[in-house]
Amino acid sequence: MEDYGSSEEDIYSSDQESYDGLENEETDSQWGSSTGNSCKVITRESLLVAQREDLRRVMDLLSLREHHARTLLIHYRWDVERLFAILVEKGKTCLFAEAGVTILEEVDVDSSVSSSTMMCGICMEEVAGSEVTKMDCGHCFCNDCWTEHFIVKIKEGQSKRIRCMAHKCFAICDEAVIRKLVSKRHPDLAEKFDRFLLESYIEDNKMVKWCPSIPHCGNAIRVETDEFCEVECSCGLQFCFSCLSEAHSPCSCWMWELWTKKCRDESETVNWITVHTKPCPKCHKPVEKNGGCNLVSCICGQAFCWLCGGATGRDHTWSSIAGHSCGRYKEDQEKKSERAKRDLYRYMHYHNRYKAHTDSFTQESRLRETIKEKVANLESRDSRLRDFSWVTNGLYRLFRSRRALSFSYPFAFYMFGDDLFKDEMTNEEKEIKQHLFEDQQQQLEANVEKLSKVFEDPFDGFEETEIMDMRMQVLNLSVVTDTLCKKMYECIETDLLGALQFSSHNIAPYQSKGIERATELNGGRNTKANSNITCQKAHDQTNGGSIELVHPSGCGTSDESGCSSRKRTRKDSGGSFFDLNLPAELIDRN
Repeated sequence: MEDYGSSEEDIYSSDQESYDGLENEETDSQWGSSTGNSCKVITRESLLVAQREDLRRVMDLLSLREHHARTLLIHYRWDVERLFAILVEKGKTCLFAEAGVTILEEVDVDSSVSSSTMMCGICMEEVAGSEVTKMDCGHCFCNDCWTEHFIVKIKEGQSKRIRCMAHKCFAICDEAVIRKLVSKRHPDLAEKFDRFLLESYIEDNKMVKWCPSIPHCGNAIRVETDEFCEVECSCGLQFCFSCLSEAHSPCSCWMWELWTKKCRDESETVNWITVHTKPCPKCHKPVEKNGGCNLVSCICGQAFCWLCGGATGRDHTWSSIAGHSCGRYKEDQEKKSERAKRDLYRYMHYHNRYKAHTDSFTQESRLRETIKEKVANLESRDSRLRDFSWVTNGLYRLFRSRRALSFSYPFAFYMFGDDLFKDEMTNEEKEIKQHLFEDQQQQLEANVEKLSKVFEDPFDGFEETEIMDMRMQVLNLSVVTDTLCKKMYECIETDLLGALQFSSHNIAPYQSKGIERATELNGGRNTKANSNITCQKAHDQTNGGSIELVHPSGCGTSDESGCSSRKRTRKDSGGSFFDLNLPAELIDRN
């Protein structure tokens, strides 16, 4: 086990690069956030651009129509890399069959039927050939039956994968035909169908989720790598991408869900009732004793013994109850009461500290405007000190460290309790790991309090030498708290959660520069032209099952699918709107 219990002197002796990195951190109006390229904001305008990007990749690789490419992507939840992996592993035939894509080259898939009349296999009526529609799978039915089928499916919320009406046919119907037939009778349902297809990119994509802001800002967030992360939307909301609740690292999503439920419901009230009341043996309502006599009476009129809870008469003396004796020790009842007390006190310990640090974070957040005023006062003075970025950067560090510290208490409550990991560790192992973690936690807590105290001083009235001393103190404490946060996360990820055998808990990684702010998605994923992937179009062998994907020299790192995970470059949308009824080729030309 790695030794994370470094002495404070070792931490304070960090090299000069740590100070330089702190002073050079970018400051912005969104306090405590960092910008990066690993997550994007998808607005209403850019949603179609993002969807078209993935559609184009599949269409180019497999030489498919847009309808078939969309069917494949919806089935595989818009995971292009997984789709490519299955293509290489199982072949095109299996890929299409699992997704319900039917391409019969020998069948004329013209939606109009040239014959004069034919019998519909659904309504069994003779209809004109112009009133019959044929799907990709080759099945023909009259337009009225198709339209009714589509309307029912759209109203049932199955717009994204409407299957053919033929018996045991699993082919997915062409979205262009659906749109054409439904719009003639119910234009509003056709618009609903288009909206469902568009929003499937978010609803069915594990790497894209709606921002959980209330009221909703209308944005979605797409992450490029790990879904276990914390992000900030352009509306300013910071949240956990995995569970869509508030950012709660180093708690896992499951721990945080249990903690919020425990704090919200009456579970601890029940514990208090167990400790301080006894149930009436007649009506079973909880009764609290408000006097010294052990003969108590419920509001229903039943008298009972407070010591054992048994029903009794009302005749009694100071020392005994007539006809009743309960002097014998009952171990099970005493153990139950003691355990309830212990669980309640343990919960109160962790909750009080969590609440205290959360309240401190709220109070410290109000220092922002005060700190800005103090910095403005210092900048207006005639002094050789002109750069005060260390003040705001130190304040950022305080916010991040305080937040991590507050959420470390719910983590410890479940990590070292019996609710989740009772069978994962022996009592001896649990004690050792708890001491290791609490050492890290206490060191972080001590330095966070020191850093918080520094910013409470009226430093805008300090002399220049005092400001220089404060600057070194802020820089030193900022480096220390950042290092301690990293060490605490390493301890959690490696020695605690990483050592679990029967369960898996993931947490968002620690970010020194704070939760990443998603950037606007403009025209697709940006990649250099000379490093784009050029996957050779699928080449069917005589047996129809062999697919070869060719990588150019110098392309990006390949994944299991055999195709590089880098994305194709798309044209910038320019912020314009697109018509869903237009084919992708026409949009690209425009």
